[in-house]
Amino acid sequence: MRILYLGDIFGRATRQLIRQELRSIRAAEDVDCVVANGENASGGRGIDPNGVDELLDAGVDVLTTGNHIWRHRSIEPVLEEEPRLIRPANFPENNPGRGWTAVTARDGTRVGVVNLIGRVFMGDFDCPFRAADRALESLREQADVVVVDMHAETTSEKAAMGWYLDGQVSLVVGSHTHIQTADEKILPEGTGFLTDAGMCGPTRSVIGMRREDVIERFLSQRPARFEVANGPVLLQGVFVDIEPATGKAHAIRRLQQKGKG
Repeated sequence: MRILYLGDIFGRATRQLIRQELRSIRAAEDVDCVVANGENASGGRGIDPNGVDELLDAGVDVLTTGNHIWRHRSIEPVLEEEPRLIRPANFPENNPGRGWTAVTARDGTRVGVVNLIGRVFMGDFDCPFRAADRALESLREQADVVVVDMHAETTSEKAAMGWYLDGQVSLVVGSHTHIQTADEKILPEGTGFLTDAGMCGPTRSVIGMRREDVIERFLSQRPARFEVANGPVLLQGVFVDIEPATGKAHAIRRLQQKGKG
């Protein structure tokens, strides 16, 4: 089977491009399941209920998130009601929503998805490694393959999670930095790994925001209002081929697809 993971989705124009392109990508690449990080899908920070509906309708099977999930208060009931939208599993337990889920892929494979958030330069969260252990125990009887979205700032924390879960999951992929890395690999025990899948968002930007706004912030060191950049959009992510009987990955390659404009 083949899974496509899409990096952090940034803004309305990117949602529109995914609506236009995702089904054709699924068909052309014979994709059985799509997991996407919706962390910045609505206005560049967070995701609102309309963004969730739009992306699920476009053909995304599971939406993961990250540190901006609480930006729109209207998302809280959706986190409770929609099992295809998850938030990091190592947020405190009293928060709305769930940190992992399972869906049935097009080919009938049961796909578990776990969302984690790092702690280095990110915040005071519970341990993502122990949270991964809890999630995998829960998914043991529910999933044939498991995808882990490690939403983290540092490459070291993401790499450590990949090695920690090698042989236990099918794919560990990093999100959050919006910069795609070129280190895709199959780890020795059969887990696919990529430090960061990159961003689905505007190319003429600084990680999605208008470059003028960000440059001014660096120059002045004063607070500045950031806005989502205009212009052409790039889809970034990773394809991973997995043997459902074993859950082992046997091929991995990155996606970079430009939209029109």
